[in-house]
Amino acid sequence: MTTIENTPESTPGQPQAKEYLHEHTPRLDWHSRAPEVFKAMVRLDAAARKGVDPVILELVKIRASQINHCALCVDMHSKDALAAGESVERIIQLSAWEESQHFYTAKEVAAIELAEAITVLTDGFVPDAVYDKAAALFDEEELTQLIAAITVINAWNRFGVSTRQVPGHYKAGDHK
Repeated sequence: MTTIENTPESTPGQPQAKEYLHEHTPRLDWHSRAPEVFKAMVRLDAAARKGVDPVILELVKIRASQINHCALCVDMHSKDALAAGESVERIIQLSAWEESQHFYTAKEVAAIELAEAITVLTDGFVPDAVYDKAAALFDEEELTQLIAAITVINAWNRFGVSTRQVPGHYKAGDHK
């Protein structure tokens, strides 16, 4: 992939080519090899998102995907969030949300924190303080759906990273 851009070394009015690294290929086209699993994941995803605020949904999907290093899902959910009116600034700050809490509401911070706790289970559990904070801000139905949505994005991430799905080609709304 080559793009043209102005650089300090370029002559004014004459952009220089910038060569990007080659795009990797996916290891496996899991969608076509396990179509029933893929369809079940799509149905599970649709069921999990019901009743979850769309902004919070995209924030937790982006954050879990960042933690899991799923480039495809970071790409997809950042584009969906932008298309839904989310600001670039809030998406950029999401990877450092603990230092940038003033960009988010209390409910969003509780959801992001819960997403991290569910995504990173190295301590073996979701801490009571994290759960209690979310439970105080979401009713039981919302909280249940939020936990389901976080669980589902983690499953999507596992498919994405294990099969090396390629980011950069998704168009906002393609998989809604």
